[in-house]
Amino acid sequence: MNNLFHLAFPVKDLEESRVFYGEILGCEEGRSSDEWIDFNLFGHQIVAHLAPEAVGIKHKNEVDADHVPIPHFGIVLEMENFKAFAQRLQINGVEFVIEPKIRFAGEVGEQATMFFLDPSGNALEFKGFADFSNVFAK
Repeated sequence: MNNLFHLAFPVKDLEESRVFYGEILGCEEGRSSDEWIDFNLFGHQIVAHLAPEAVGIKHKNEVDADHVPIPHFGIVLEMENFKAFAQRLQINGVEFVIEPKIRFAGEVGEQATMFFLDPSGNALEFKGFADFSNVFAK
């Protein structure tokens, strides 16, 4: 059996989230109620919970000359999947906080990265690695 990651996060509007995560990001919708919606994000369970007072960026940290929004979440993808997903986002008019780019170029942790916000102001980061053995390499 595979292990799956689960993340519950706040949103300000469930219908807006349903459109963004379902139609824009391509996440299959699972169970839902009047207060939450389950989504399949690349095989992992994320749950949008109605909690408008808890949404948004709380801080930013500098990482490789970028101001990275905190908190954030996302998925580490194989490089080809990262490129295809970035193209999907661009086609759907998603505005990037940090445009798709290569971070730590030439270093052990070289990776593609991109940041964008959902309609509630939650930051998402997706990464791409050519070699998954470097995800945790020092």
